[in-house]
Amino acid sequence: MKLESLDAAFVIDMFLFLLIGIGPKIALVPFLEATKEMPEATKRRVLRKMLTTAATVAVLLLILGGLLTRLLHFSPGALGVASGIILLIIAVTMVLGPRDPDGARQPAEQTDPMRMAVFPLAVPYLLNPAGIVVLVTASAEASTVAVLAVVVGVLIVILALDVVVFRWAVRVSNHLDASRMLVTEKVFGFLLAALAVQLVLNGLSDVGVIHLTSH
Repeated sequence: MKLESLDAAFVIDMFLFLLIGIGPKIALVPFLEATKEMPEATKRRVLRKMLTTAATVAVLLLILGGLLTRLLHFSPGALGVASGIILLIIAVTMVLGPRDPDGARQPAEQTDPMRMAVFPLAVPYLLNPAGIVVLVTASAEASTVAVLAVVVGVLIVILALDVVVFRWAVRVSNHLDASRMLVTEKVFGFLLAALAVQLVLNGLSDVGVIHLTSH
């Protein structure tokens, strides 16, 4: 992700990165599974908590990410490697993890819904490692205020999309085809695994361990 220039390609790349990093796709199926036995009012409370937590953490990372990299003495490359590994674990879980209907009810029944809204729904499902990398990197390496303003604008658009998608999902959750949702989750898991590997490779390249050739 190049932060030196502001052009249409940068805006499109930022939109796609943040759509993956804090968009609805990864969190949607876990959210529906975790809340399907909850009363409607509780679902909405969980949704509000999940969205506000993810948005708050995202804004804090965008504001403080550059400072954190200096205080904790890690580079964006090291963050990319660490985030890629964690994202790969999430992707493998999406692809290979069993979806036991009885087990899916356990979080809603045994866990405080508001705590579950924070973890794992808000982080790391809604705001996932890919999003953390983008936001911290933008905070640390944005070359101008205009570049940072574009990142903020794209983030607002993605968060608005999250609100629309999850509110719609709450309304129609009883009519969604679980098997189709599961298939799309598996396919998206493969794509996330590829993105996770790329994050690791980019991070290793940034810290000088390997050299990536551009095509």
